[in-house]
Amino acid sequence: MPRLRVIADNDYAGDPDGLVQLAHHALSPSVELRLVIGSHLAAGDAWDDSGATADHAADRAREVLAALGLPDDRVMAGSNLGLADRRTPADSSAARAIVEEAMRDDTDLPLVVACGGGLTEIASAWLLEPRIAERLTVVWIGGAEYPGHGTTPPGAPDVEYNTAIDVVAAQVVFNDSDLDVWQVPRNAYRQTLLSQAELDRRIRPHGAIGALLAEAIDGAQRSVAAAGHDLGETYAYGDSPLVLLTALQSAFEPDASSSESVVEPAPRFGDDGTLHPTGNGRAIRVFTRLDTRLMFEDLFAKLEAAAR
Repeated sequence: MPRLRVIADNDYAGDPDGLVQLAHHALSPSVELRLVIGSHLAAGDAWDDSGATADHAADRAREVLAALGLPDDRVMAGSNLGLADRRTPADSSAARAIVEEAMRDDTDLPLVVACGGGLTEIASAWLLEPRIAERLTVVWIGGAEYPGHGTTPPGAPDVEYNTAIDVVAAQVVFNDSDLDVWQVPRNAYRQTLLSQAELDRRIRPHGAIGALLAEAIDGAQRSVAAAGHDLGETYAYGDSPLVLLTALQSAFEPDASSSESVVEPAPRFGDDGTLHPTGNGRAIRVFTRLDTRLMFEDLFAKLEAAAR
């Protein structure tokens, strides 16, 4: 039986780690996947620079659900553009669907908005209806390292990738809103490595969905190689913590108890997208160490079972 309602909001036309997250969520019986929102990438992103990246993300999400033999009637595209300012929502059907789901009074199941890319839709939903802050939790993969909790990777940009998709939306969620946030910053999501050998053995052989996911990762590696970068033997499945922290909570006193976190004052994001701890923001939960064993072994087992 489901213990949580989940809205999956991700840039599925970008880095294919989001496709793995969606398949894993869809195969997890402890969550009720209420909506799947395809969100936009930053303008000019190398993954997809079409200007219709949210629409393409929704198309990719439908492909994943089709490979699993599941209906796609709850898939929708978000806005193809980020927020223009901190007061004006990108008023999309997806943002309004978040509000509608949050304001339901016919269920007691807690609601999580699981964001693997930018924050445009949840920021817009809060701007449309601030009362949703009392009725959901945002789990976000994004943000740079906090002092004392992580080391910036060599050569990494100051503005973390998912933050850069929509800096204004990050400012709305962190600087302005009272939303309950669980954050998985860059130093944590970089822990989610699988080797190529594991991909070939534990994902690729398992039916249509295994083939789709493996080919998506292969395609990403080919594209990066063509741009002159050698990714070595591993790939980061950085959106999969969205499943770990929701579907794979503990049996008693349900919580993301197998991963480590700290409670921090919410940082502020500058106009340039840099993260600034202030020491006086509302309390948010910041994950520092993830239970990747549970996360990946559960994924492998569910893919195998689905293929059977």
